[in-house]
Amino acid sequence: MGRAFEFRKARKFKRWDKMSKAFTRLGKEIVMAVKESGPNPDTNSRLRTAIQNAKGVNMPKDRIEAAIKRASSKEEKDYEEVVYEGYAPHGIAVVVECATDNLNRTVANVRMHFSKGGGSLGKTGSLDFMFDRKGIFKIPAEGIDLEELELELIDFGAEDIYEHEGEIIIETGFTEFGTMQKGLEEKGLEVTSSEVQRIPTTRTELTEEQEEEVMNLIERLEEDDDVQAVYHNMQ
Repeated sequence: MGRAFEFRKARKFKRWDKMSKAFTRLGKEIVMAVKESGPNPDTNSRLRTAIQNAKGVNMPKDRIEAAIKRASSKEEKDYEEVVYEGYAPHGIAVVVECATDNLNRTVANVRMHFSKGGGSLGKTGSLDFMFDRKGIFKIPAEGIDLEELELELIDFGAEDIYEHEGEIIIETGFTEFGTMQKGLEEKGLEVTSSEVQRIPTTRTELTEEQEEEVMNLIERLEEDDDVQAVYHNMQ
């Protein structure tokens, strides 16, 4: 079957692995949402968002329901959300968001990933000023008038609206996340994903070889089961 078959197989396994990690991350988000405000998505906006995002990556319905049921059990462990900050090679700022049931394990692993990836773990809050927290919403672009939508959503906190690869991306300030979520629901628009992201205020351009070094560290972090998201300011 040769190299072509091996390449396709490797690519398929990588895609499955990425999907599995997405399911794990969103499963945790569902658990934390239920623990915080109960199992009813109608009265729990965080759970509603988590379910919507899970559907957006094709997480099976029975797996979503199992996560909600598991979270409702007193035996289910609690996750603590924690943020770590540090530098990758070549001075690239990195922020790592985690959800963990064991802080000692998580900080030890994150420190190890930074060290082995040629970076260093910094103090909490030391890099916060280099990123803005933004609400990012995605809806299908088909049948949507971009200019009309922008006018409709300004009152809900829309700061920027643009089309990318068949989707419309809507950016809001961090404090307007809930307002925009409610506005999109009221308008009956299909939201494929909504989340708060950390957007770098400035970016650093590197050579291709330097980028590869940084990406090796970022991939190490993203593969950790306790890591929910990794942000950086590389161009």
